[in-house]
Amino acid sequence: MIVELERFEQQTRELEQKLEETAAAFDVEAMMDELDQLHREMEEPDFWNKLERAQKVNQRVKVITDRTQGIEDLRRQIEDVHTLIAMCDEEQDESLTPEIEGEINVLEEKIGALYLSTLLKGEYDGNDCILSLHAGAGGTEAQDWTQMLYRMYTRYAERHGYAVRELDYLEGDEAGIKSVTFEVKGENAYGYLKAERGVHRLVRISPFDSAARRHTSFASLDVMPVLPDDGGLVIRPEDLRIDTYRAGGAGGQHVNRTDSAVRITHIPTGVVVQCQNERSQIQNREMAMQVLRARLVELREREVQEKMSDIKGELKKIEWGSQIRSYVFHPYSMVKDHRTGYEVNATDGVMDGDLDGFITAYLQML
Repeated sequence: MIVELERFEQQTRELEQKLEETAAAFDVEAMMDELDQLHREMEEPDFWNKLERAQKVNQRVKVITDRTQGIEDLRRQIEDVHTLIAMCDEEQDESLTPEIEGEINVLEEKIGALYLSTLLKGEYDGNDCILSLHAGAGGTEAQDWTQMLYRMYTRYAERHGYAVRELDYLEGDEAGIKSVTFEVKGENAYGYLKAERGVHRLVRISPFDSAARRHTSFASLDVMPVLPDDGGLVIRPEDLRIDTYRAGGAGGQHVNRTDSAVRITHIPTGVVVQCQNERSQIQNREMAMQVLRARLVELREREVQEKMSDIKGELKKIEWGSQIRSYVFHPYSMVKDHRTGYEVNATDGVMDGDLDGFITAYLQML
């Protein structure tokens, strides 16, 4: 038991060091100074007269409070583990070892997640995001693969406590999904999920092929940050073509009775967005405009990144055939990210939303 307790103590010290390094990366002292300034601003008599600014201040206060409180909570949990180890050693009580090991595993997960958030440096990383999946060539095969990816990302969101709202959904001809657009809401949703943007390739024995042959399928994913309509991005009404149509697919009877679906085309860029999953045309139009703003910002960010990459001689466009990740189900099991080289054999876990390893490797590469 002595050897085991020494191992526990070493693990706890290492976690303590990693936590303090992570806290230093956040510059907690500067965050507390900012929090004091925000609290003083909130005490001003006319604070609520500027509602938009007040909402931003409240949101920032919550982020800082949650972050600093989370670090303090982790410090206390580490002290509790040190106490448990000392108690186990003093009383020679082996029954405490499973509890100690469990607490260390929880700390590893929490500190790892906290460390990951220090890698988010982008302007929009803290925002919610909009994801759009599109099936590639290959008919039912690709459409089934798109549905599998949709489930994978909704499971990832559930694992991280994010809310998912479906905005547009186009069923496959026989099975699966041709395309789906959905919003993921939660702290740093865009910062993490931007790592998933690109083409995803599947290799498997087709369940739709009576000859049980191996097939390769493709689906693409766009990831865009959700931005408030604060005037930072100007969209001129004359640049828009707005069409309404009768929605179809999995939306209930109401959605099929009225011309409530909305399609908006941004003429200068050719970007087309649509929304049909809200109950009214007005709601669908508002959501479509939100998606359009996100797409235009994402397009602008991509152009900046491509210019930077071109200067470095490392231009890599997101286009068909340049997949970012391969999911191999046959003749062996493996998921490999071609940008980072990170790979795992546990395909079931990945398809059930366990993407943290891939996202961490990508963020560390930036």
